[in-house]
Order: sequence, then structure tokens, then C-alpha cells
Amino acid sequence: MARYIGPSCRLCRREGIKLYLKGDRCYTERCAIDRRGYAPGQHGQARRKLSEYGIQLREKQKAKRIYGVLERQFKRYFEIAERKKGVTGENLLRILESRLDNVVYRMGFASSRAEARQLIRHGHFTVNGKKVNIPSYLVRIGEVIAVKEDSRKLSRIKELAETAAQRNVPQWLEVNAEAMEGRVVGLPAREDIDVPIEEHLIVELYSK
Repeated sequence: MARYIGPSCRLCRREGIKLYLKGDRCYTERCAIDRRGYAPGQHGQARRKLSEYGIQLREKQKAKRIYGVLERQFKRYFEIAERKKGVTGENLLRILESRLDNVVYRMGFASSRAEARQLIRHGHFTVNGKKVNIPSYLVRIGEVIAVKEDSRKLSRIKELAETAAQRNVPQWLEVNAEAMEGRVVGLPAREDIDVPIEEHLIVELYSK
């Protein structure tokens, strides 16, 4: 499976905003965008005025990088969102939020979406009691996401579970940190999605 394997901090610097791709490190003075708040590369410090297309493209790239999705899958999500009833941009964000790796992160069982993807691929989580190792699995209302029984003894999992109770969990999720599980109780409303994305710009880009 294709995936980005380069430096995560480079992506934040390219977008000019913290994307919180490295978990706890993003909240410390070691954050690259705090130390070098300009785009990477030889001409990173040059001031450039973006065109309308450039602004829309940057917004799409930002969304892809926040959720760890590559172009082909992102376009497929957009096509699904376009066919659904309602506002296409909000539908798109709702689909991205429903990915299993994002849900695990939102529940507090991973410090970043990247860590959530790794834990899921290694088979540490179940959905309704069945092991699921596909980070892009789209959760549905009523499904229970839990740490696999054998994985609950791992020190990293225990550490994450202890801090999960302190995380700000969105209203569409319920979390029982002691039981190391959570439930999807609804669909995320736009106000529940705190990512810095102007989704209408993505819709305008794909509508050209």
C-alpha cells in the first residue's frame, strides 16, 4: 500500500500551520514549525501570492495530510460525499472523521493519527469484538471499538489508556477508558470537527 514515509514536520511547514502529525511533540518547543515557520526547500522563505487555484489546492493538501490519506482514496471519498444528501464538504469531513484510525485517535487511544494507524495495522483493536487491521475502515453508529484483550497488557497501550480519560472526546463518541473501549453514538456534526479546513474550497477545486 502506498503511503507517505517522509518527515512529518516537513508537511506542517509546507502548509504553514500545525497539523499535529507527531502527537505530543507538536505541543513542545521541539515543534519544527515553531522553530522554522516557513516552507521547506531552497525557496521556502520567499513570499508568494497564491492564485485561486493554489489556495484551493493547498486546502485539499492540508486535509489529505491531516487525515493521512493519499490522492486516489481522497478523491474516492469526495465522490462518495458528492452522492450523499446534504452539503458535500461536510459529508467529506464526516467520512474522513469516520475512519477507524481517526476514531481511535479521537477516543484518546493514540497520540496521533499516524500512531493510531500503526496500532490498527498491528492488530491491537477490535470492532464489535472482531479484529480489524484496516485503518481506513469506516465505522458506523452503534459499533464498539476496543483494545484487543491480549494488547491491554502492553505498556504503551496502558499509558495511552491512562491519558484517554483526560482527552476532549467529541460528542458523537463515548469512551470508557478503564474498559479500553468506546462506542460510536452518532454522526459527527460540523461543529464537532475541529480541524482547520475550509471544506468549500475543496469542493470548488473538484468542481472545476
